[in-house]
Amino acid sequence: MLATRYHHPALRQLTEQLRYSPVERRVEQVDRAEQLYYRISDDSTYPYQDLCERITGFRPEKYPDLKIDGDILRHDLQMFVEDLSASANIPVESASEPVLTVDDLSARYNVSTKTVSRWRKRGLLSRKFKFGNRSRVGFLRSSVERFVALHQEEIQRGEKFSQFAEDEKVNLIQRARELASRGELPSAVARRIAKEFGRSPEAVRYTLKQYDSRHPDTAVFPNAKELLTEETRQFIYEQFKHGTPVGDIAKQCERSKKSVYRIVNEVRAETLAASPIAYMDSEEFHASGAETVILGKPPEVAKCNVRTKVPPGLPSYLASLYTVPLLTREQEQYYFRKMNFLKFKAEAERQKIDARRPRVKQLDLVEKLVREAHAVKNFLIRSNLRLVVSIAKRHMTPSASFFEMVSDGNMSLIRAIEKFDYTKGNKFSTYATWAIMKNYARSIPAESRQLDRFRTGNDEAFLLSPEERTSQYADESNNARQHEVIMSILDKLDDRERSIIVHRFGLERGTEPETLEQVGERMGVTKERIRQIESRAMQKIRKIAAIQKVDVPGFE
Repeated sequence: MLATRYHHPALRQLTEQLRYSPVERRVEQVDRAEQLYYRISDDSTYPYQDLCERITGFRPEKYPDLKIDGDILRHDLQMFVEDLSASANIPVESASEPVLTVDDLSARYNVSTKTVSRWRKRGLLSRKFKFGNRSRVGFLRSSVERFVALHQEEIQRGEKFSQFAEDEKVNLIQRARELASRGELPSAVARRIAKEFGRSPEAVRYTLKQYDSRHPDTAVFPNAKELLTEETRQFIYEQFKHGTPVGDIAKQCERSKKSVYRIVNEVRAETLAASPIAYMDSEEFHASGAETVILGKPPEVAKCNVRTKVPPGLPSYLASLYTVPLLTREQEQYYFRKMNFLKFKAEAERQKIDARRPRVKQLDLVEKLVREAHAVKNFLIRSNLRLVVSIAKRHMTPSASFFEMVSDGNMSLIRAIEKFDYTKGNKFSTYATWAIMKNYARSIPAESRQLDRFRTGNDEAFLLSPEERTSQYADESNNARQHEVIMSILDKLDDRERSIIVHRFGLERGTEPETLEQVGERMGVTKERIRQIESRAMQKIRKIAAIQKVDVPGFE
């Protein structure tokens, strides 16, 4: 999901790397990111290394020339604050200051919850807190006060959106009749009137609906039922996930509460049905009574008074890893078996889901099992992070960055946990060490070759190793021309086809190629549907290229 929310891959990668640091450290980094957010100007650019140092406290050597535009940075810092706070699972009672919910802000400023959502896009920073057993969006009181101070006019205008004078209502109803007589849909009428009257579309829709319900004989839309678009379905689902009351969602979308619940469950079912859950199968999972044995208490380990010695020179957040005890072979077997068994059960239940008639208990069970499996996975990651530090220290080179090697090793560790087959009886540390070292064997020589391009030496070295590449200017000019040709051809596709090709091949500035699943999540359809549309669009591109007699690189 992160890939579809962040505008710059560097900020997305930083968020992934910091999710497994200690909770206190994550809270501190969230606070630093929020303070940094208010100092960003949309018209400026900011060096990536400086940003990392401001947020994490250390300066990486990676991406020394990378600069991020202010508008992109502001958006991604909002995502960073929310995602990193969500990973910390902080109870709302433990917050450093009072926390306001979406409903609290809606009541305090007399606006709709959708208006609060718009404020978030305008710069109202939100965090994730644990409200009981649920994770919901919350706003620190200081963040709200800062936003209100900077947007007084917008706040006051939002408060007035819900208030219509009687003469305004008469004019509004008359204008709505004129537009309805032309055959326009209720949603289009509400948007147009909202623009003309300087009001919110939600207030207009609510006023028209109230009028029609009280005056059925002269209703503006007596039999109209607004079509449920995919965008509306996704909006309802996102609002529900963020904790917006169902009654408020029903009012905003002119739906009944029963309809809202049905739509939410349908989207949940479609999302789960399109996302297979991978796991390592075992005969133990199919035996009778497997659940009682596998999900029982973990094996007991004799306590010892030997304290683990922390290697000197490590920063505090790495030194804290050594407070987590290492797992024995028996414990590893238990937790890997438990994680894969939970995934096995989740996949079995997922395959039973009927997307047309989803059952709430079934959806809840699948999501519960997935959450429990992720919790076990995160425990295994924390228990083995010091292994990455140990291997990174052994593979250090004069030109390598220790912190970058730890970061790369962490990603290899996560992949190793997902791929480890515990049924073979091997110790996980052996398998993980091999995976991490294999990654270093690929990445370190690649970095050395990159550095070799910029090293200087004797003139004889240049004579013996002639450069066969073209000039950088020629390469850049050629790339620019090819990009113009590709974009000109894409302009002849429809909007949906063009959007899919652009995101699949990363053709926009500052973006990376996305998978079918990522593009599907972005557009609200399955990855199979994205593949079909992409295939059709590629055929069109080849035909256009053949007619124009141009060579389109990467689209052969």
